[in-house]
Amino acid sequence: MTDQTSENFGRREFLSRAGKAGISIAAAGTVSYLLYDNKGPKTGIDTEELVTLPDFSIPYQQGQTISIVKGPDRVETLKKAIELLGGIERFVKPGEIVAIKPNVAFASPPMLGATANPELIAEVVKLCYSRGGAKKVVVTDNPINEPASCFTLSGIGKAASAAGAKVVFPKNHLFKHTTLAGGRLIKNWPIFFGPFEKVDKLIGIAPVKDHHRSGASMTMKNWYGLLGGRRNIFHQDINTIIAELAMMVKPTLVILDGTEVMMTNGPTGGSVSDLRRANTLIASTDCVAADSYGCGLLDLTVPDLPYLAKAEKAGAGTTNYESLKPIFATVG
Repeated sequence: MTDQTSENFGRREFLSRAGKAGISIAAAGTVSYLLYDNKGPKTGIDTEELVTLPDFSIPYQQGQTISIVKGPDRVETLKKAIELLGGIERFVKPGEIVAIKPNVAFASPPMLGATANPELIAEVVKLCYSRGGAKKVVVTDNPINEPASCFTLSGIGKAASAAGAKVVFPKNHLFKHTTLAGGRLIKNWPIFFGPFEKVDKLIGIAPVKDHHRSGASMTMKNWYGLLGGRRNIFHQDINTIIAELAMMVKPTLVILDGTEVMMTNGPTGGSVSDLRRANTLIASTDCVAADSYGCGLLDLTVPDLPYLAKAEKAGAGTTNYESLKPIFATVG
């Protein structure tokens, strides 16, 4: 199947699934999908100026690398998960600028679970300001569908703004080319660099979802939103590109939301029947470890997702999350 055929099939599939929801907000999202050219910026990118994303990671702290909290309330499990890792004060210092990169890939309402939950975004923004003393918080993504529609229909734009964050949409001038040292695919490739160039910390927030190409979409797959250009060509080697993204992006913290898990028809879903309640939230400084635990919520194992082993081999983290002595808790 050619890339173009695959893309056209994906659009038809998206329309079909969105129709299942039976609500006008989802229908509006499909219109945006058809209108938006997601091949990325075509002009205004200096192909000769190579950049490198900053390293946003914090020092390793034994026994405080990953927390796993069970409970039905996302906000309460989130607060507990961060508290168990040392509190937001460990990750955000007074006067710092924080970027939050949620999964806002689709023009889809929160109830369908295709994007990060807006309540989580709002709570993290509030914590960064109230407890971390952040100077500024930026919420941004480079979605597959038209960006304004994605941020609107997902509820993330409104939630982030109401909590005091600045929402940044992708624009041509915010993309720069990068080459990943030791990478095979990310070579002189445009990435969504501008919003992360002058920030101090980076927090990724993603839902646990089935994915028809990679098997699962979690915190590592979330970084796909940083790729510009005709990024769909990487679908031909999806495991390598996800592993390379884990090498390229070194976040401060990742939050993996398994409160409701998209078990089928991922990554877009289209019906609440695709979801299963798992009441689990993971917070970690190690993306590979977070996803290695999270895949179990999809009834998968680490060997089922080859990109996990690839990322581990490249030094991006560990699949043996148990070796990190995860902290478990239950709230509610």
